[in-house]
Amino acid sequence: MINAVREFGVGVGLLARGFRLVLSSGSMLLKGAVPALLSSLVLFGGLVALAVNLGDLVSWMTPFADGWSQTWQTILRIGVGISVAVLAVAVSVLVFGALTLIIGGPFYESIAEQVEDTELGGVPSAQQVGWGRSAWIGVRDAVLLIARIVLWGIVLFALGFVPVVGQVVVPVLAVLVGAWLLAVELTAIPFVRRGQGLKERRRALKGRRAMTLGFGTPVYLLCLIPLAALVVFPAAMAGGTLLAHRALTEPR
Repeated sequence: MINAVREFGVGVGLLARGFRLVLSSGSMLLKGAVPALLSSLVLFGGLVALAVNLGDLVSWMTPFADGWSQTWQTILRIGVGISVAVLAVAVSVLVFGALTLIIGGPFYESIAEQVEDTELGGVPSAQQVGWGRSAWIGVRDAVLLIARIVLWGIVLFALGFVPVVGQVVVPVLAVLVGAWLLAVELTAIPFVRRGQGLKERRRALKGRRAMTLGFGTPVYLLCLIPLAALVVFPAAMAGGTLLAHRALTEPR
């Protein structure tokens, strides 16, 4: 348990180091902020539309509760509403990550390369990813990872019907699942530059699970703040490059 907490702290530290690198380099910050801004505008509109119509959506999903007492009907629909909102946010963060990487693939590859050259001594025989390849990786990873979050979403949605558990456990589990999948997304480019695919990436990150969650959890939570992603995402790419290096060179 102590080792897991220490590893979690190491992951947080990698993100903090990513922030220091990006904030000390105007070029890295600018390169990472522009794609994040475009993605934020698209997804923010979708989340606003969901928020406006959430009450009607929950009522449509729970017609069987219309004849219940007001107290139990309210408890149920609050739980379901929280589950729907949590799932929508989890999916939106992953879609945001994938869309940002698709739009700004060359920019984020440049950030990864700069971090590797200045902080890690470079990557021998590094592969050039390029926009077309990074876009394909972003689309493919998005489909696979969103499929996973949807499967988890079914479980979380079912838990949302359970009073108390649905309001407490569901948000925590959703954050952890979303943080893990987001970390997998953010380390794509550094792994591909080293000739490693999604399967190898997941295996390496599982070997440092607590560290990966320590990195991904604050990234996930910070990305929920409107426009914070303009700074968070470039820093997360820098930190994700450091995470990939640690996961590959110091496996557990």
